[in-house]
Amino acid sequence: MKLFGLIGKQLSYSFSANYFNEKFHKENLKNSIYRDFELNSITDFQKVIRDNSTLHGLNVTIPYKEVIIPYLDEIDPIAKEIGAVNTIKFLKNGMLKGYNTDVIGFRNSIKPFLDPNHSRALIFGTGGASKAIAYVLKSLGIPYYLVSRDPSSAKEISYHDLDESSIASFRFLINCTPLGTYPNVAEIIPIETHAIGKKHLVYDLVYNPKESRLLRIAQSQGAIAVNGLSMLKIQAEESWKIWNS
Repeated sequence: MKLFGLIGKQLSYSFSANYFNEKFHKENLKNSIYRDFELNSITDFQKVIRDNSTLHGLNVTIPYKEVIIPYLDEIDPIAKEIGAVNTIKFLKNGMLKGYNTDVIGFRNSIKPFLDPNHSRALIFGTGGASKAIAYVLKSLGIPYYLVSRDPSSAKEISYHDLDESSIASFRFLINCTPLGTYPNVAEIIPIETHAIGKKHLVYDLVYNPKESRLLRIAQSQGAIAVNGLSMLKIQAEESWKIWNS
């Protein structure tokens, strides 16, 4: 039996187990199974490895994409530059290697929607996912700011720094926070949403519900509104390729 899984905290919302187990069923991969591993602390990671000798690959989600790195033996250069890992491959020598498939997931899911209006971006949140998003924007030549409740670098600004004109002028908005995720569907990032208009592209990594409150408002005001489901599917397939390479 080949075991694959997801490590994170509060995984009841996660899409990964259903996605992969349906994939295994459709492709008649009877010897493969995917399960969730909820960890109260990243220090529990080593117990997961010890107790599951048939593990062949893992995905990593909130809040462990960054703190998992010291527990790995090797890091892919892109993941190292980003500073976040969301895919772990079990090498034949028993070592663990970290990758970041959020990069290709975001890049491939957003490219069909980009146009010259989307020349500057605001990334809401500063966790592991936002670092992958920032990496992609940099590679596409799109300048950006990270928006944080507690800014800690020159590339970060506070929500308090944003007014109506800021939202109107930055026409590519990307939510990397969990705000709006089921069951807390009324939550939304604290910005002047009435400033979102027809020239905006609003991308929300939240995928449950399919249309977050942020996306619902954006769409009602004429903006292009995209959720994170396609990104998840692309990054999941990239993870599968890595595990089987």
